Amino acid sequence: MKNDPFVDFVEDYERWFEKYRNIYLSELEAVRSFIPDGLNGIEIGVGTGRFAAPLNIKTGIEPSSEMAKLAREKGIEVLAGKAEKLPVEDETYDFALFVTTICFVKNIRKSLKEARRIIKKDGFILIGFVDKASKIGGIYRRNRNKSKFYRTARFYSIKQIIGYLKRAGFEKFSIRQTLFEADNDLNSLNVQETLDGFGEGGFVVVKAEKGPLYEC
Repeated sequence: MKNDPFVDFVEDYERWFEKYRNIYLSELEAVRSFIPDGLNGIEIGVGTGRFAAPLNIKTGIEPSSEMAKLAREKGIEVLAGKAEKLPVEDETYDFALFVTTICFVKNIRKSLKEARRIIKKDGFILIGFVDKASKIGGIYRRNRNKSKFYRTARFYSIKQIIGYLKRAGFEKFSIRQTLFEADNDLNSLNVQETLDGFGEGGFVVVKAEKGPLYEC
């Protein structure tokens, strides 16, 4: 696909994780805090496997063949597809994970309903994203046009994401946050702790359990 940064700039994508390693490690631990051992999960928008591999998630969905190649090298089974139409049977996984992917999907409603479809009856979804209302969210939004990746992103607040999740058939929400210190230089951040709640941290993880789906 032409003019797709996740196809054209894979090396730049990988370098971001090295340049901002403390941000990455903070986000990784926030996600990890929600995942018990022994569950069978899938990451939607697995990218190069930067989250799935250390979280022991064995399967991912990825539309970019270039990124999928690197994820496969990390031992991940990558299925070609998009969040809006997952090539997965109903009620296959214990949980589904989105990390920053949610701000790039074309249709968030379809994506969340598809995630719900492939999660088992007692399963859950995890969404990790930059809270647009946070200080770090402001940095990302101000600098979006300088970024190969975030210039096309849509940023969300906690309230918006929870609203979409409720309409997609999820309930019983838990939220954790990290990345509490920020100025215009994100290189200055140290590895951050993970705390319950939201409103102070720039990166948040929302957990929601699969519930009844009410069409509206």
